[in-house]
Amino acid sequence: MSDASAQPDPRQAYIEGIAPAFRPLFDRIDRLTRTLHPEAIAGIAYAMPTYWVGKRRLHVGVWKHGVSLYGWKSDRPAAFLAHHPDLMTSTGTIRLTPEDAAALSDDEIREVIASALGT
Repeated sequence: MSDASAQPDPRQAYIEGIAPAFRPLFDRIDRLTRTLHPEAIAGIAYAMPTYWVGKRRLHVGVWKHGVSLYGWKSDRPAAFLAHHPDLMTSTGTIRLTPEDAAALSDDEIREVIASALGT
């Protein structure tokens, strides 16, 4: 009989597999998300870490450039994008390199998180 609790946590496995160059940025986003929304449920969706607050969600994927944030609809982080339009792709994804993120305040990142999960 197998023990289901012995199964590896896919979210934790994803996090442990993040390249050292990008882990501090992921950890910063995770910390800010959990501080802003301690009620958020953290898991995996679309093969990447995801946070849920009610029906709203924020996906945080790590790629070769750094960290990508997905999850808003019409309520995109307008003020953030007005100041940083070069960080958004044509699909509405915000792509952050460690260098980009170093120039951002925690409040700016919180705005992005809030646009996906609410305030």
